[in-house]
Amino acid sequence: MTLDLCPSPALYPFYKKEKDTVIVVDIFRASTTMCTILHNGAAAIITVAGTEEARQYKSDGFLVGAERNTRKCDFADFGNSPFDYKRELVKGKEIVFTTTNGTMAIEMGQESRMLFIGAFSNIDALINRCMKDSGRIVLLCAGWNNRINMEDTLFGGAFAEKLSKKGDVTPGSDAIRIALELWQNAKNDPLAYLKKSDHYQRLINNGVENDAAFCLRQNTVTVVPLFNKADKKIRASI
Repeated sequence: MTLDLCPSPALYPFYKKEKDTVIVVDIFRASTTMCTILHNGAAAIITVAGTEEARQYKSDGFLVGAERNTRKCDFADFGNSPFDYKRELVKGKEIVFTTTNGTMAIEMGQESRMLFIGAFSNIDALINRCMKDSGRIVLLCAGWNNRINMEDTLFGGAFAEKLSKKGDVTPGSDAIRIALELWQNAKNDPLAYLKKSDHYQRLINNGVENDAAFCLRQNTVTVVPLFNKADKKIRASI
């Protein structure tokens, strides 16, 4: 199995290959939040890149989660915090979702052979699902406005370490090796390590730094979100 990591959506054209399995990662906070939405019983997630499309869904009666620059959009029912999506609010519903970085990465990767959503919260379930395939896996980091960030790359290192314990893994590029080294430096206390990061400071500035600790907890859910090409909705993988 080959594992690679694309550290920014802007670089994805240089990593993209036919028949890849893509895992979109946006630790702070979209991928963690999507795992929570499905764990709490939502029927599906409809991701959209733009806020205008999200507004239209809202006017059509859908529940909408929308965030830009770490803040909830004024027209939305929810923002991008996993704590927004309580079971009693989302169970059985289709949730429309747009964020600054994560949903753009999903749009870029949606033509891959398979597209999953990955987070620390579902890391073991995701690895077990990936062990069913023996092809090439690309971790597509959402980053921040097409720039590399620490938390998504850090997840890549944790994922690579765990996957290597399950089977033979060939690094696809130096990006995986860099991620592994980052993880070795941070693994004893990821939260303390990431307090130096740009996005942790954004969370503080917007009063949602408590989300960070939650987003770094491993295996809080067993759901593996899977993008369906036919209807472009994300559901729990079976």
